[in-house]
Amino acid sequence: MMVACVFTSVRKKEIRQFGTMTEDILQLVSWLKESGCEMAAMESTGSYCKPVYNIFEEEHIPIMVVNAQHIKGVPGRKTDVKHAEWIADLVRHGLVKASYISNREQRELREITRYRQEMIGERARELNRILAILEGCNIKLGSVKCYYRYQRKKWHSYFKGNHIWRNRSSCFK
Repeated sequence: MMVACVFTSVRKKEIRQFGTMTEDILQLVSWLKESGCEMAAMESTGSYCKPVYNIFEEEHIPIMVVNAQHIKGVPGRKTDVKHAEWIADLVRHGLVKASYISNREQRELREITRYRQEMIGERARELNRILAILEGCNIKLGSVKCYYRYQRKKWHSYFKGNHIWRNRSSCFK
């Protein structure tokens, strides 16, 4: 659940709660536009703030992502409603600094690169698991000199249903 606070005048504020699904975030966007909100701010909460930021960016609503440690300073603000009021008040008085958020293309490239690195690591872990199983069956591929060349050629045929150990001697040619 998200809680939003908009100051409509010097002493008047309006507080509403929204869900975290895309439809709910779009309702938040339309409410902020209707209210004439000039600046939105939210606490950086890891991956939870990404969908909100992306939608606000698409809808051309200026948004600030603020470091949680910079706004935590006052004790006694334990509820979400009071926290939303506190953030809105800090933004209204210009007392918070926005965190750096790279542009959309850089964020997408970074996300794809991280995913690729995860997949490479996952592939290496799976190959090591297969090697451990094969070594448990007395098939020692790690001791073969041309193991890596052998590995690439034979894994593909193995996973197509062929047994890699039928032609092990072909590696030594």
